[in-house]
Amino acid sequence: QVELEESGGGLVQAGDSLTLSCAVSGRTFGSYSMAWFRQAPGKEREFVGGSDWNYKTYYAESVKDRFTISRDRAKDTMALQMDSLQPEDTGVYYCAEGAFVSRDLSDAADYNSWGRGTQVTVVS
Repeated sequence: QVELEESGGGLVQAGDSLTLSCAVSGRTFGSYSMAWFRQAPGKEREFVGGSDWNYKTYYAESVKDRFTISRDRAKDTMALQMDSLQPEDTGVYYCAEGAFVSRDLSDAADYNSWGRGTQVTVVS
């Protein structure tokens, strides 16, 4: 059974940077897409960005040019580098993985495995 674990969340000031990591365990074979979603209090979970099975990256417009996703094939990890953080980036960030994911990776229903999330709080 695949398990995902996020780390790296915290409390930062507006304008700061933060890097989240997602470690995958229990995967035996296959090519998968992975993504980051976030959920702010009282809001729906939203797509942040992702990396498809071919390691091509996609981003939500709200984070494009500020966030960068990278994957380490050997370690089976994914990172989310977040720069120029703003209070509206506050939320619980989740890592997700799926084998059959829509083209732009943005549909949460396509993902089979999820981490428990890590809290990111940005204060002004």
